[in-house]
Amino acid sequence: MPDLLSSPQNPRIKNLLKLQQKSSERREQGLTIIEGLRELTIARAAGVAVPTLFVCPELAGPERQQQLQALFGEGPTEWFEVSKAVFEKVAYREGSDGVLALAQPPRHTLAGLKLPASPLLLVLEAVEKPGNLGAILRTADAARADAVIICDPRTDLYNPNAIRSSIGCIFTVPTVATTRQELLGWCQQHGIRTYAAALTDHARPYTQYDFRGPTAFVMGTEADGLTPELMQACTETIIIPMGGYIDSLNVSTATAILTFEAVRQRG
Repeated sequence: MPDLLSSPQNPRIKNLLKLQQKSSERREQGLTIIEGLRELTIARAAGVAVPTLFVCPELAGPERQQQLQALFGEGPTEWFEVSKAVFEKVAYREGSDGVLALAQPPRHTLAGLKLPASPLLLVLEAVEKPGNLGAILRTADAARADAVIICDPRTDLYNPNAIRSSIGCIFTVPTVATTRQELLGWCQQHGIRTYAAALTDHARPYTQYDFRGPTAFVMGTEADGLTPELMQACTETIIIPMGGYIDSLNVSTATAILTFEAVRQRG
């Protein structure tokens, strides 16, 4: 029978809250939080180590607890039961299914990426909204992109909200944090054409390009777009033609349009 944690002052509960709220704690401890059986199942299938599991029996119910038993078996994972009142303090989303885990997120590097002959890559500069990152990771997973590369990120890649909004896809697509200079040198070394999505006078519609070769779509922030340095260093500048009053789309929507055009071209 797992130990029952019923006090918010329990050191494990207090640590959960620190990990949820502070990226510095996540970096220092080498841990992040995964909430939800679906996300946890995807993480486990991707080989993510999960040292500790917290379950609220009242919220999880017998069936979900059986699924967890099947998922973890008799492995070394610590298992704690948490009272409903305490679990609701540490859960970071409404309507939680009563499952929360500590996980050791993978750390990918550009040098460690194993790429096919014609990789499809999604590059985000200075991403700051976990929701946008999560949505783009879902696109990358659905399109079977080879990696998502974040230049100079302004958010923790393994922020619990990014994991939630990606539905765990951050574990299924290699995700790398790097600098602009490292990215550009690496793309040049590997013969990868970089397509900057930006509103400029010389940008051409994305439908005029062939994305069947080594391709990286480079996306900026919604507030500021791409930095001039990165935009000018890219091979081409592309736009999504807009027929209405607005001149741009949400970055995750724009990324999805470009990505699936590449998928369509590749057959």
